[in-house]
Amino acid sequence: MEHNILVTPEILAAFGFSPESRITPLTGGHINDTFLVEDNGKFTLQRINRYVFPSPQNIMENITGVTEFLREKILARGGDPDRETLNILKTRDGSTLFVDENGEPWRCMTYVDGASSHETVENPAMLGEAGRAFGEFQNLLSGYPADTLHETIVNFHNTPERYRQLMEAANQDKAGRLASVAAEMDFAAKREQDCALLMDLLKEGKLPLRVTHNDTKMSNVLIDDTTGKALCVIDLDTVMPGLTAFDFGDSIRAGATTAAEDEADLSKVHFDLGLFEAYTQGFLSAAGEALTPLELQTLPDGARLMTYEVGIRFLADYLNGDVYFRTAYPEHNLVRARNQFKLVEEMEQKRAGMDEIIRKYL
Repeated sequence: MEHNILVTPEILAAFGFSPESRITPLTGGHINDTFLVEDNGKFTLQRINRYVFPSPQNIMENITGVTEFLREKILARGGDPDRETLNILKTRDGSTLFVDENGEPWRCMTYVDGASSHETVENPAMLGEAGRAFGEFQNLLSGYPADTLHETIVNFHNTPERYRQLMEAANQDKAGRLASVAAEMDFAAKREQDCALLMDLLKEGKLPLRVTHNDTKMSNVLIDDTTGKALCVIDLDTVMPGLTAFDFGDSIRAGATTAAEDEADLSKVHFDLGLFEAYTQGFLSAAGEALTPLELQTLPDGARLMTYEVGIRFLADYLNGDVYFRTAYPEHNLVRARNQFKLVEEMEQKRAGMDEIIRKYL
């Protein structure tokens, strides 16, 4: 009920809704406050977390540009843009945002009925559908001028910069934990030379700058309740310029593992080539033709480096005293780091199998 108080008549009126609209809080997601508004249709109303996203106008400019481009592409191929991409509802004065009397930014989108997001991958087929959705996202946006997008989180997937931050955390040792992570620091250091691979290829102009989603988890794909097929990619707050390998790699990091991200028993943590294949088949079936030969070749590098990057971020946060990631117990971030490093090790061991699967679906 506390959530309902936030949605004032002023906010509803800004988007053309009646004060008698039915409002239901939606619990998915951890950053923005989200509500279902029912008023001559269904709509998703969100209060953007301005502490996480200090430039909501830049976010909305990115989202508007990308979704309008997607809408045209979907229409051109005979699809249904009302269900296959996000559709922003503007305020009565034509803006994509409404700022309330407390300075809080609000936005509204049409609600896609008959579809659900899933927090976890329930079977390989669902993972394949997620792959197809993100592959199609890449394909449809391959002609979008990525350099015109705002970089809403600077250096988000700059792995060398993340390594520098780890070294800074180790030098400062704010929480007095450095002595207990010698093995993990050694693991990270042995891979420092290689961590700039993707960024160097981008700087050299060998990999094209793309529109990337940057949060390619299962819950950011809407699955049709009837057909089980992926409808569209949602949660575009982190859309910005990047590399295809970033999005592909983060999906594999989260989806092709046999255990949860914070599983402490490393004997349960494995990189699963079968799950890798399920996602890759879906992804390449939709994106394959839009990607360059070098992009295809470096997809497995994306998986390895995104996993390494998240691991060193967990380790840096552990050294800093757990100031960024939410933790449930003192060693939580260290457990997460070890978990990710185990996956990195197995990805290195299974690289030939990954390459073979990529070639299989070209």
